[in-house]
Amino acid sequence: MDSIFAPKSSSTSTLSSPAFISRFLEASSSRKFSSLTFVGSRPIRYSSYSTTFSMVSNDVSKPKIISGDFGYVLEDVPHFTDYIPGLATCSNPLQDNPAYSVVKQYFVHVDDSVPQKIVAHKDSPRGIHFRRAGPRQKVYFDSDEVHACIVTCGGLCPGLNTVIREIVYSLYHMYGVSRVLGIEGGYRGFYARNTTALTPKVVNDIHKRGGTILGTSRGGHDTSKIVDSIQDRGINQVYIIGGDGTQKGASVIFEEIRRRGLKVVVAGIPKTIDNDIPVIDKSFGFDTAVEEAQRAINAAHVEAESVENGIGLVKLMGRYSELYVSRWELPEYVHVDLSSKLHGWEILNVAPLWFIAMYATLASRDVDCCLIPESPFYLDGEGGLFEYIEKQLKENGHMVIVIAEGAGQELLSESKQSRNQQDASGNKLLQDVGLWISHRIKDYFSRQKTMAINLKYIDPTYMIRAVPSNASDNVYCTLLAQSAVHGAMAGYTGFTSGLVNGRQTYIPFYRIIEKQNNVVITDRMWARLLSSTNQPSFMSDKDVTEENISGGKKEEGPATQLLDNGNCADGVLGKKEVSSV
Repeated sequence: MDSIFAPKSSSTSTLSSPAFISRFLEASSSRKFSSLTFVGSRPIRYSSYSTTFSMVSNDVSKPKIISGDFGYVLEDVPHFTDYIPGLATCSNPLQDNPAYSVVKQYFVHVDDSVPQKIVAHKDSPRGIHFRRAGPRQKVYFDSDEVHACIVTCGGLCPGLNTVIREIVYSLYHMYGVSRVLGIEGGYRGFYARNTTALTPKVVNDIHKRGGTILGTSRGGHDTSKIVDSIQDRGINQVYIIGGDGTQKGASVIFEEIRRRGLKVVVAGIPKTIDNDIPVIDKSFGFDTAVEEAQRAINAAHVEAESVENGIGLVKLMGRYSELYVSRWELPEYVHVDLSSKLHGWEILNVAPLWFIAMYATLASRDVDCCLIPESPFYLDGEGGLFEYIEKQLKENGHMVIVIAEGAGQELLSESKQSRNQQDASGNKLLQDVGLWISHRIKDYFSRQKTMAINLKYIDPTYMIRAVPSNASDNVYCTLLAQSAVHGAMAGYTGFTSGLVNGRQTYIPFYRIIEKQNNVVITDRMWARLLSSTNQPSFMSDKDVTEENISGGKKEEGPATQLLDNGNCADGVLGKKEVSSV
């Protein structure tokens, strides 16, 4: 069994550091591995057949991969010992914590990992795994030396304040940390805004409020200034809460910190109300968003059925998000097509964000038609949307339509200039398709003069973002925050805390910011929605091609390869297909 991404050249030296030796001997004690390669700015290779350690010179951006028997691959996260030799460790204070005294096994085993894919065939390789999150027996920080900071970036999302609260509570009550700083106003707050001291008393009831007590902003990322500020303030744990763009910024900050050789943890907590971040099961705030979206759908349904030929039209979040990255920052093995540039950044991909619209539709059961960007539709003619609306009104006397904000953009008569405008996070600025299509529906029936309609248009976008998180998301936020703190204290860095197949894990940044494929609209989840609404697909047979099914490339594999987030498909780095069972 070989380690992968091994460097071509190396120089050998004997390391006497107990920290290095202990870590590698622990990792290999189970005899799962015959060799380990930890790739970082100062990578180490350990062989079970020799006590010699090899110092390997390699690019710091290379991933940290461990291979094992039967196709086992661990995509590990960076650790202090990868680039800082001789670090001292101390016992985890949780050993004496009353809250954990009743737990039979509260420390995570060094070999614990979580598979990315759980659906397998009898001959399938074990596939890609991620390091399991949780407390470790040894920690790399003394409680008194920790100076942590928390920052929130990007748009609002239910649960932001809950995550802030739980990070503070975990640091204070689990590890005895008393210095936690809140960075105000997003990334630019590191060098251009005030800070606030966060204590359990300050954050005690913030989870009952929407938004973020620290404030937020888009853009403002200046890596050098941010890391300089971190050094100047003596911060050694940085918790960054945000979506894919924010996590990309966190990755760049981590690389600069590692380049400078600083003992500073950079830990991400994934936040996106659209649930579009790859690898993880879901992001916090999504359940709340779906629940809140149903209030708007319920209101639309009441309005529609209360009048003759009533139509309730609801616009929900669901756009195409363009992720901007610099080519030099991508790991060499992540193959992407870079199509255009904006202000020195390059567009990596276009990622679909229609999950709220689809899940709210499935949960409601009152929706007659759901329109998303990935499923093209047309208005006029046989089989068009207008014909379907007229049919529904004749049969049922009312109708509810849900449209994602990115749907039908190609139908809007807009200038090329407005089409290419972006916000500070690089997201495409979209016209109000809900308002536009409501006018088109009214105009159509006005011209037809066959029936008078009564249409009500509801846009709950900002109401959904600004509410406090519900019970489910509050629990999830707690798990994410505690896992991030456990990982930071254990010396892990450059990771995002996330749920994979129901287990808390540490995921390296490059997997969170990797290329995503377009949503597969011919899978079971979309079929379930069509069955629920009984709407036509608005697609002809010629539209359902191999390109629609596989995202542009035909893939070999078993017939069930698209099930359960692709859990039967081959584990190809840099690829995610959004599909479910």
